[in-house]
Amino acid sequence: MPAVRADHLKVRRGRRAVLADLSLEIARGQVVGLLGPSGSGKTTLMRAIVGVQIVAGGRLEVLGRPAGAAELRSKIGYMTQAPSVYSDLTVLENLAYFGALAGVGKDRLAEVIEQVELGPRAKDKVVNLSGGERSRTSLAVALLARPELLVLDEPTVGLDPLLRRSLWRLFHELAAAGATLLVSSHVMDEAEGCDRLILLRRGRLLADATPAGLLAATGTASAEAAFLALESAAPEETP
Repeated sequence: MPAVRADHLKVRRGRRAVLADLSLEIARGQVVGLLGPSGSGKTTLMRAIVGVQIVAGGRLEVLGRPAGAAELRSKIGYMTQAPSVYSDLTVLENLAYFGALAGVGKDRLAEVIEQVELGPRAKDKVVNLSGGERSRTSLAVALLARPELLVLDEPTVGLDPLLRRSLWRLFHELAAAGATLLVSSHVMDEAEGCDRLILLRRGRLLADATPAGLLAATGTASAEAAFLALESAAPEETP
């Protein structure tokens, strides 16, 4: 059973198709990159998977249940693109609050702080953190309940290369332990850190392949070049 299965999924805003007849599967225990330029439908797909997006048609199953089912709440960790923590609380106070909601112990708070490398800032208020540190606080919250599926919207934006590499190592450690990660990005070079890639273009599936398979199929040397090759070859479609 895949972690996510979309079958002819449709999401519309007014007359515009944000996701147009999208079908795909995401296998369990993988780091899957969701790539595409702004406006391609990445965030909309993620919102649909976590159950907070109204869909216009099709089917979407997550961990074997309909997306949005109540029993999925404790099984999915969701990190939004904008930091989703309280700016007037410290990192530790945020984690204590969300940890109480998730029913996790204090030992777990220390574990996730270490995982996202925020130990030196744990007692600082979020308002005083950098943008990257705020994002990592949100990531720590998403990790608290040890979710089976992690949905991460642009988790490495604003981070320096060393920290980005550290987080990608963490993502693969989580996948090796059995979690499934769906990681969105508009930075194509992050494709190298993924087990599989989903490329979206204007709400439609442009490619679903391994990084090596994508490069081989397009005869290119980078994910960015592969996307451009696929984009230029794709026919124009009317929503």
